[in-house]
Amino acid sequence: MYDGHAARRVVDIITGSWQSQALYAAVALELPDHIAAGHRTDAALAAATGSVPDGITRLMRLLLAMDVFGRSPEHGYELTPVGELLRTDSEQSMRYMVQLYGEEFRTAWGEVVSAVRTGSSAFEHALGTSLHAHLANVPGAGAKFQRAMNAGNVFFSDVLDAFDFSRCHTVVDVAGGSGQLLSVVLRAHPHLRGVLFDLPHVTPVARAHLDSCVGRDRYDAVDGDIFASVPEGADAYLLSRILQDWDDDQSVTLLSNIRKALPDTGRLLVLERVIPEEGAPELLPLLYDLHLLMAAGGRGRSLDGYRDVLTAAGLSLESVQPLALETTLLVAAPA
Repeated sequence: MYDGHAARRVVDIITGSWQSQALYAAVALELPDHIAAGHRTDAALAAATGSVPDGITRLMRLLLAMDVFGRSPEHGYELTPVGELLRTDSEQSMRYMVQLYGEEFRTAWGEVVSAVRTGSSAFEHALGTSLHAHLANVPGAGAKFQRAMNAGNVFFSDVLDAFDFSRCHTVVDVAGGSGQLLSVVLRAHPHLRGVLFDLPHVTPVARAHLDSCVGRDRYDAVDGDIFASVPEGADAYLLSRILQDWDDDQSVTLLSNIRKALPDTGRLLVLERVIPEEGAPELLPLLYDLHLLMAAGGRGRSLDGYRDVLTAAGLSLESVQPLALETTLLVAAPA
């Protein structure tokens, strides 16, 4: 018997990528910025973007239905809260995340079958290089990636409620990227001093951000290789969405380096999406687990999986706290 509900479900799933690409088109054409600047009709948007009016009309019709934009008879197109997040000048702009997912990551997902068959990065199948090499060697790619990661960091502020930093003096953000997480912690706790530790091509971005947010006297930015060593002696170490990029052996190497640097009274804070038990309602961790294979050959882990790599590195999982966007804070202590 024909199941109309199941058929509709299939159609909804396969057309999901069309919505994401329509959102990408809105960002690529800078439609939120143009609407904010007063270009509120199809004709005005077509002129501002160098597009044909019919194309704009059809794109905007879909974006209206997706609640990216609104429209009133008096004022024409308006920004919804979703559209506001796509403006270039928005403090919490997600436009760079949309760009990255609509460009590099879309190309990588085109090789999903190859990645599943081989267990290796779809990004490498599609572009002939690793994500890490691409970010390091292609002009502008690293900065775009960091801005995209910043856009998905809405759960950082939850860490302040989930862990007590009042007894700490120094915090090291390992592979801390642009310094967003470290800046959230330092701004909330003026008594703390921070260390941002990452590769040489990353730390200039972090310095610029931390200088503007917390001041040059509150932190040090240190270049280095996380698989060789990490700065020693801090009270807390932050490791946000890093273990997901590496296999178990590499993760244990990194965690062992942190364990060597960690005082017996110190703590390691790991922020990751944890794969839920089968049948649980969380979907994002499952989506991102497969996406990690597409992007860098990485993987998500279950709670037991994270416990295993922590234990192998001489660390003990002390507490588990839920954060926003189905992210989890794992606090580990020296075993």
